[in-house]
Amino acid sequence: MKWIGKVTGGLIGLVFGGPIGVALGVLLGHQFDQAQSADDGQRATPGDVGAISARFFGATFRVMGYVAKADGRVSEQEIAAARAVMADLRLDARQVREAIALFTAGKAPEFDLDAELATLRAACRGRPDILRIFIEIQVRAALAGNNLEGPVRPIMGRIAAATRVSGLELAQIEAVLRIQRGGFSQQRAGGAGAAPSGAALGEAYRVLEIEAAASDAEVVKAYRRQLSRHHPDKLKANGLPESMLGHAKQRTQQIIEAYELIRVRRGIN
Repeated sequence: MKWIGKVTGGLIGLVFGGPIGVALGVLLGHQFDQAQSADDGQRATPGDVGAISARFFGATFRVMGYVAKADGRVSEQEIAAARAVMADLRLDARQVREAIALFTAGKAPEFDLDAELATLRAACRGRPDILRIFIEIQVRAALAGNNLEGPVRPIMGRIAAATRVSGLELAQIEAVLRIQRGGFSQQRAGGAGAAPSGAALGEAYRVLEIEAAASDAEVVKAYRRQLSRHHPDKLKANGLPESMLGHAKQRTQQIIEAYELIRVRRGIN
């Protein structure tokens, strides 16, 4: 899978562009350098990156297929949800064919979910942010597929536990992805130039995973922590397939929008 190893050059600038993109790139680059310095003992080698990427890609769509079949059948809505994830990740034609084959394999009665998750966890050992992205993608597909109803919710809890994502983290991921689907940034009272509504502010705090009573310094720290967690270059360096970086970019955009709402309301410079 040679496509896994492509370099993501200028990713932030391409996504955001202009002065904002430059400023964000500098900020994220500084945070990435700090994170890499702190994690030198666990940085992936080129061989590790390829192995982790291949394992992550395979597990993502096999597990997605398993979850879709949780109630005994795969609905048209669940198929559409999986297709939407593939489209949002901008998979090329070959990657889509591969993802569909993996999704189909996950639906098979002989598919061993526990073994799949154990292998993924072992491959991503020491890289919890990669496993969190895995859970985010699964929750995203499940929300679009059947709104996490019926047997899907307990299965998602089982998947999270197997990948060492806590119940609290899982609840936060679900809340944030529900906000993302609803487009909280559109809830500003009176339009983009007006003060944000109470509902939008509450959702913005949830995106940063911080309480509204937090200090300005704590808000900034939470913002930087969330940016670092979803930094595309950092995730790629640790083995996230390039095809999955679209999800990280969307989450980064959501984090920036959330912080901007809070910053304007508080007057943070």
